[in-house]
Amino acid sequence: MTQLLEALAWIADPTRWSGPGSIPVRLLEHLWYTLLGVGIAALVAIPVGLLVGHTRRGRGPVVALSGAARALPTLGLVTLFGLWLGIGLTAPVLAFVILAIPSLLAGAYSACEAVDPRTVDAARAQGMTEWQILTRVEVPLGLPLLIGGVRLAAVQVVATVMLASYIGNGGLGRFIFLGLNLSDYPQMLGGSILVVALALVIDLALRLVERLTAPRGAART
Repeated sequence: MTQLLEALAWIADPTRWSGPGSIPVRLLEHLWYTLLGVGIAALVAIPVGLLVGHTRRGRGPVVALSGAARALPTLGLVTLFGLWLGIGLTAPVLAFVILAIPSLLAGAYSACEAVDPRTVDAARAQGMTEWQILTRVEVPLGLPLLIGGVRLAAVQVVATVMLASYIGNGGLGRFIFLGLNLSDYPQMLGGSILVVALALVIDLALRLVERLTAPRGAART
């Protein structure tokens, strides 16, 4: 309990909230790394997932690759890419992209698969093209599941972005690793609390978006 109070006191210290290494600066760096990782992964995974869900083809290999990607240790990837690509932002972001892809893929193909086949057949009977069916029927109806995949990916990445500091980058992980190196446990625990709080805020915000995008009359959990 004493360590928790010391960590909260460290966070509340006004000197932590100004300057180049302050909490707001590290927080913005953390969010930027998260946005880069999830954004790049989304550009790759969401189109592939929608294609798989719409055509009902290639699901097996995609699921297998996603499972393999989930099993990869993120710290190992960050270290490997850091040794290969050198110090900088490229190595950790590449690891975050790999981490985010499985959840985004699952959310995308589940969004299409969850739509009632009778609704899709009715759209085809009205003369809609496959592209129109995907963009006007499957994506709008399955949007909560698609956003759910984004939510899972974002939470996973935001909780892992602290590893960027392991190879010399910024983010809230700087407090954790610096505290570890200096045996400054209030700073280390304070940094951990900030990461957890940020992950919870992002999770709650995207859950709200899921609810707001749910089709009217859909059951809410």
